[in-house]
Amino acid sequence: MGAPTSSIFSEVFLQHIESTAVFEILVQNRIIGHFRYVDDILIVYNDSITNMHDVFDSFNNLTHNINFTMEKETDNSINFLDVTIRKEHDTLTFNIYRKPTTTDSIIPRDSCHPQEHKHAAIRHLINGMNTYNLNAANKDEEKHIIEHIISENKYDISLIEKLAKTKNNEKQPPRTKWAKFTYVVKETKFITKLFKDSPIKVTFTTRNTIKKLLSTKPRPVQEQFDSSGVYHLSCPDCHMKYVGQTGRSFRIRFPGHFRDYKYNTNKSKFAQHLLDNKHSIGPIEDIMKVLYKKNKGKLMDTMERYFIYKETYMNNQINDKNTVKPNIIFKTLVHENTSRARTAE
Repeated sequence: MGAPTSSIFSEVFLQHIESTAVFEILVQNRIIGHFRYVDDILIVYNDSITNMHDVFDSFNNLTHNINFTMEKETDNSINFLDVTIRKEHDTLTFNIYRKPTTTDSIIPRDSCHPQEHKHAAIRHLINGMNTYNLNAANKDEEKHIIEHIISENKYDISLIEKLAKTKNNEKQPPRTKWAKFTYVVKETKFITKLFKDSPIKVTFTTRNTIKKLLSTKPRPVQEQFDSSGVYHLSCPDCHMKYVGQTGRSFRIRFPGHFRDYKYNTNKSKFAQHLLDNKHSIGPIEDIMKVLYKKNKGKLMDTMERYFIYKETYMNNQINDKNTVKPNIIFKTLVHENTSRARTAE
């Protein structure tokens, strides 16, 4: 992959040789136009004046670190980036170019991704069709291709007209901070709507990444207790729950609760509940559940508060209820989760 600065230094080097040696080559050979984007270059010349093979040799003699290749126009047309440029009489026409290996795959409509991600590829196709100077025939052809692509991915073709409409020009409040949410179907939308009139912009990430899709090896059950994070302990007799967090492994934290129960110290809220109600205790595999794996920090604190709020909402927690504060985000998320669970039942 190389260093993150590689692309920057590459661009600096290319701009340097362009402003010095390349400029001299272009002037000496009377090049009409020179256009570069990253590592693709388009050169316009008059073949009765310029010998392109001499220009090509001069480019390859600039430095031994760069090897240039040349592709000449075929049948009066050439592809540059995602555009096909064609000479017709004394004018140029343009069309959208797609490599032979290009597929019609975009994020399908039934995929678990936020709508913004799904529509991004379609907007890109529509913007290309409307931005490039396509003639009527080429634009109509491109529209049919876009309709085919979105139909193959289970979208309604009416989406083209909806996304093609320009956004209103209403003045939006300045956004100074970003919040990233993992998209988990509609519940995420209920939360992000709360930020609509705030100075916080929202972006999404998803769980179904290539890395996670390829990591199919299941972890042994015992290994789940070797991490740190947020957990809950369930009373074996009444099934009330205690939510806690640990910066050490869950396996190391559990014996602390067990000792408090065994020696009747009442330091642990969970042990206190068992002792006060004369309930039993069980092994870690039966009563401890890992809720969220994370190292110590603000995110772990937030997740602990959320799960305490959730158990309080369910009237099912052993933690001190007086410490639970109103939280509209937690309330919305818990309400949606419990509503969906009841619907599924």
